[in-house]
Amino acid sequence: MGEKENEYYRQHADSFKESHNNYMKKNGFIEMKVRMTYEKRSKVKEHATSQNESASEFINRAIDETIERDNKKD
Repeated sequence: MGEKENEYYRQHADSFKESHNNYMKKNGFIEMKVRMTYEKRSKVKEHATSQNESASEFINRAIDETIERDNKKD
C-alpha cells in the first residue's frame, strides 16, 4: 500500500472500524482467534482456495463436519 492509500486509511480508520463492527453485529458474527504455524496457515489457505472457499468458510465447514461426525459416535 502506498503512502497515499495509508493516509486515506488513517483519515477514515474510525469509519472503517464502525462499518466493520456494524457488519459483524448485523450478521451475528464474532471473531475467534486460532493459533497455528505459518506452514499450517499456508495449507489451510491453499486447500480452501482449491475448494473455491475462503479460509473462514473452510474452517467453519471443517468445524461443522467434525461436530456432526463426533455426535454420530454417541
